[in-house]
Amino acid sequence: MNFVTYIPSPETGVWEIGPFPLRAYALGIIIGALLAIWIGERRFQARGGQEGVIADVAIWAIPFGIVGARLYHVATDPELYFAEGRSAIDALKIWQGGLGIWGAIAGGAIGAIIAAKRSGVSFSAVADAVAPGLLVAQAVGRLGNYFNQELFGKPTTLPWGLEIDPGNRPLDYIQYATFHPTFLYELLWNLAAAALLVYLDKKYRFTGGRAFWLYVMLYTAGRFWIEQLRIDDVNEIGFWRLNVWTSLIVFAVATFLFLRSRGAAGGDVEKSGDTTDAETSDDVEVDSSVDDDSPSADADAPRRPDTP
Repeated sequence: MNFVTYIPSPETGVWEIGPFPLRAYALGIIIGALLAIWIGERRFQARGGQEGVIADVAIWAIPFGIVGARLYHVATDPELYFAEGRSAIDALKIWQGGLGIWGAIAGGAIGAIIAAKRSGVSFSAVADAVAPGLLVAQAVGRLGNYFNQELFGKPTTLPWGLEIDPGNRPLDYIQYATFHPTFLYELLWNLAAAALLVYLDKKYRFTGGRAFWLYVMLYTAGRFWIEQLRIDDVNEIGFWRLNVWTSLIVFAVATFLFLRSRGAAGGDVEKSGDTTDAETSDDVEVDSSVDDDSPSADADAPRRPDTP
């Protein structure tokens, strides 16, 4: 009896539904975004926030994130679009692939800041609520790399090596058949990080953006070592790939902001000009002019149940 000692790649990552192509990569992003919204909504409401706020924020954050992801890709690989023989107009053809997670996070954050301000809620409250969901979304999105047979790692003979078709292998590695499934490593890392973040958040009740910065720390820690396994062509600085340096720098910044936020007062949800809803939760942010020792702060108020 023969056993498969590798992970086979799918034959296609695109399915034709009538005149419309359904791409696995796009499907993974959509499903991931919906899961992030669902998880974020549950967590936000459990912290005293109003229903629908996270969905409203997502309307801004998602398109800003897509634009940011594309801008980062183009900025870090300009030779693909502006070198001799290339067409600059291709930089606009996002459907041909090319998105950078760092730009997606930055762009999405800008969109979320705008949306939070319009909704009258604290951005840190939104960021803390959606943090685990972002890790889940990124995990699901990595399935697109599997279907596209892209962004895999170095050759390996391990039982979980990923089979790559000859046409998708780099020329320097054409003789190898199986490679490290970096999509799977990152998928599992992100899910484990999401579970750890939820556990730590329940134990320590992170507020003031600390859950979000912990999310960034966990993600970049995994990306730091996973990125060093990949063999796709990217720009390098010294002995590391650009994304390795980015992971290291972002991790350091996130760690600083996580520690700096320890002394931040308050909880999670701040409703501009409306304290009625805010008083229903012990995690609600209050105006800085209010004394924490004030009798109005009811320490014995019932807590809402935590949700993942």
